[in-house]
Amino acid sequence: MDKSKRLFLKSTRSFRRPLPPIRSGDRIDYRNMSLISRFISEQGKILSRRVNRLTLKQQRLITIAIKQARILSLLPFLNNEKQFEKGELVPKTTGLRTRKNRFPLSMESKF
Repeated sequence: MDKSKRLFLKSTRSFRRPLPPIRSGDRIDYRNMSLISRFISEQGKILSRRVNRLTLKQQRLITIAIKQARILSLLPFLNNEKQFEKGELVPKTTGLRTRKNRFPLSMESKF
């Protein structure tokens, strides 16, 4: 088949996007925990718009609702349950750099 004719053929793949997870009847509110909890990661972070498949307006309303629920302590700011499930506590100093001594011991005694 000629290349020019191939351009006008319909593709067999469907480009229809899946329906958004929030329906028009759902109320986006800080008290609706079943709805809000779907848009938070395991660590307690707000998921991005691309991951959520939300419109811009819906994402803004979800973000505001999550922040209100955190302030009213309905949701935690951080979710650290992963550390306690294993029974191992990770020290808080992991990943932090220690300050190296700029001068050798022989030079410090001169100052």
